[in-house]
Amino acid sequence: MHDIWNPWHGCVKCSEGCQHCYMYFLDLLRDKDGAEIYRTKTGFNYPIQKNRDGRYKIQSGELIRVCMTSDFFLEEADAWRQEAWDLIYQRPDVRFFLLTKRPQRVARCLPKNWGSGWDNVMFNVTCENQARADERIPILKELPFRHKGIMCAPLIGPVDIEPYLGDGVIEQVVCGGENYDGARPCHFDWVKNLRAVCVRHNITFCFIETGSVFIKDGKRYHLPKKLVQSEMASKSGMNFAGKPMEWKLTDHFGIPIPQEDLYVPHYRSQCDRCGSRLICNGCSDCGKCRD
Repeated sequence: MHDIWNPWHGCVKCSEGCQHCYMYFLDLLRDKDGAEIYRTKTGFNYPIQKNRDGRYKIQSGELIRVCMTSDFFLEEADAWRQEAWDLIYQRPDVRFFLLTKRPQRVARCLPKNWGSGWDNVMFNVTCENQARADERIPILKELPFRHKGIMCAPLIGPVDIEPYLGDGVIEQVVCGGENYDGARPCHFDWVKNLRAVCVRHNITFCFIETGSVFIKDGKRYHLPKKLVQSEMASKSGMNFAGKPMEWKLTDHFGIPIPQEDLYVPHYRSQCDRCGSRLICNGCSDCGKCRD
């Protein structure tokens, strides 16, 4: 996928949301161990890779999700992180989405030239239940990042985040159910409650997928196909576009890049049925949807 950068792979389970980790499941299908942590070979320097014509593969303005098969602040990745920060620093024209279950480690893992935060980096914490929300969101709010968000996925319990939204620090909330073997149910009432508080505070809310087991109006649904999960999430009408985030993207000299020079996502007809469209980087033209 063109919107994902995995500088390292593998992770150590650290909380309830990790119990049925999708990465561990998918690795097992390949006869691999998700607990094996390693630096990726061809993908590590993805942000600065170029096409044959000499242009960056990642265009100015694109949104890149980082470490989707690990955790950017994983202790075992400490030796590689500074180099990853250096790559992010080299692309002030690209938006980077960081997500962690380890916010308590973040302050000691920031680069020396971080200051009050880089304009092209968004920091998110996973809040799979109320206990983790109450543990992680206060840390998130105190850390020096220009953009901050909450990821309630896998949503395995009701979560009340309204006490943390009143000051406008949180700009986006994403939620979704759990997948694959042992998936715990996601209740539609939990999703609706999250959306309601985001609407009250004009914060973007995205319901990306139902998960494999979905409870609605007292009925239990088994949805093993992720495409169907995404379509059902989209049909629910839960997605809400709140106050837009203001990204200050620049070139290497710190000069703002004109809006007309930034990447514009494009979509295909089937994208209208996708729960993630609201926060998606657009179609990568890989052709898989036509297979």
